[in-house]
Amino acid sequence: MYAWIWRKFPGGVWSKLTFSLVLVSAVGTLLWYVIFPWATPLLPFDDVQVEAGTGQDAGGAIPGDEGAAEEPPYSTTSNQPKPSPSR
Repeated sequence: MYAWIWRKFPGGVWSKLTFSLVLVSAVGTLLWYVIFPWATPLLPFDDVQVEAGTGQDAGGAIPGDEGAAEEPPYSTTSNQPKPSPSR
């Protein structure tokens, strides 16, 4: 396809290169200002829905309840791993 387009452009190499850049710019502008704004409402990327539930996650702990939270298996203050019991 690109070879066919290149053969159909008139002129020498610099003329063909200029026509190619104009064609790419025109297609990009068409996509940016016409196609993407038209397609944005059809895409589900911003369709975030949070369902009202029991207030518990899969682990059974209520978010924000500090008494039910366990210590994570990694350090939250440094990048150094905790020593293993075998050391």
